[in-house]
Amino acid sequence: MSGKSKSIYVCSQCGYESAKWYGKCPGCGEWNTMNEEIREPVRNVSPKSTLYSMKGRQHPQLLSEISTDIETRYQTGVGELDRVLGGGIVKGSLILISGEPGIGKSTILLQICEHLGKALRILYVSGEESSRQIKLRASRLQVHSENLLILTETDVQLITEQIRETKPDLVMIDSIQTMNLSELNSAPGSITQVRECTNLYMRTAKELEIPTILVGHVNKDGAIAGPKVLEHIVDAVLYFEGDRQMSYRILRAVKNRYGSTNEIGVFDMGDHGLQEVSNPSMALLSGRPTHVSGTCVTCVLEGSRSILAEIQGLVTTTGFGNPRRMSTGFDYNRMNLLLAVLEKRGGYYFSNLDAYLNVVGGLRLEEPACDLAVAIALISSLKDLPVPEDTVVFGEIGLAGEIRSVLHADQRVSECARMGFKRCILPANCLKNLEGRYSGIELIGVKNIRQAIGALGG
Repeated sequence: MSGKSKSIYVCSQCGYESAKWYGKCPGCGEWNTMNEEIREPVRNVSPKSTLYSMKGRQHPQLLSEISTDIETRYQTGVGELDRVLGGGIVKGSLILISGEPGIGKSTILLQICEHLGKALRILYVSGEESSRQIKLRASRLQVHSENLLILTETDVQLITEQIRETKPDLVMIDSIQTMNLSELNSAPGSITQVRECTNLYMRTAKELEIPTILVGHVNKDGAIAGPKVLEHIVDAVLYFEGDRQMSYRILRAVKNRYGSTNEIGVFDMGDHGLQEVSNPSMALLSGRPTHVSGTCVTCVLEGSRSILAEIQGLVTTTGFGNPRRMSTGFDYNRMNLLLAVLEKRGGYYFSNLDAYLNVVGGLRLEEPACDLAVAIALISSLKDLPVPEDTVVFGEIGLAGEIRSVLHADQRVSECARMGFKRCILPANCLKNLEGRYSGIELIGVKNIRQAIGALGG
């Protein structure tokens, strides 16, 4: 049917559509997520039109007829990135790398060009920088690949035409928010533009079997700018985490159709770009203070890797009517829950005290296994009782104050022993399969918070 263009409002979080604007989305309940979108009328298409032509279309195949050959993966030359991707870049995949400005998204793309450019032809498309700016940045990163093609363009149709003509082995788009389709009336970076541009890149990547990497910006809440459906279109979503003021960067996969989503990569930002950190535990524990209360070391599991992290707590008298709570690198609500458990079950009162929590190195801990270390760091600061330097703590705390078992305790203890720690406080239920297996490290099983504090000599 033909008609005029109409304006609708689409939620950027759940995709809910409405003819009028809402402050709160009726679909998901989020506030200020309804964005205006111009919906073009549907055109009349004749059955004889090329739209209905079967030329070049895919036909159904029997499952038994589909080839089961191992997928082709390109090694990037950056071991930490290959780990997060599940072994390398899969041929024909669409990968989204997101993060805050200046955290290292464009840097890591140029760095892998130096290694991949030895055997592959790479097309780097930039909508934010000129060719000269990219050349200067490549010189600083010591990237001198002869197979690297630079294209400064924002029109997606022109870019896809260049991809079909040059037929590169790898395409990089920096960034998806600067791309636009001339057929759409909306501005670059809008919901419609980001979604349709990504769809076009996806179809091109799948049809030509050319892996494509997209760079995506994040909004003030840390989510990828644009519709949530953008994450559903791509094959893999990688997030760069970390404070721009600190050198360490964490690359985490939140979606990966070709590998695990539990792996992380650790990098150190230096003068010549991102450098791999092969031993994250040693890097995160460097500069740890000695004989100071309020600090505790824990062991968390990130995919197949055990990492030791330092948790710092500070408890002090409040200067306000209501005590202040602040958490960096640890869930704020989880911290409040642990404070409530410590008061009710442990007898440690924080009601009239400010409590601050910090995970050193920019690492974000989401595993319940670090609950006990958080509690001990806060109690250590409250009682001004330093935790011994050679002690590692891990375990989940229940609402009854009990210490519950955690997964892969043997792997955690092995990492603690490798790093030279002499004592490990862990849930008592985890001791059953660990006794007699490790020498040089004392394993202390605890059942509740009071036993954990007693094991520290408090």
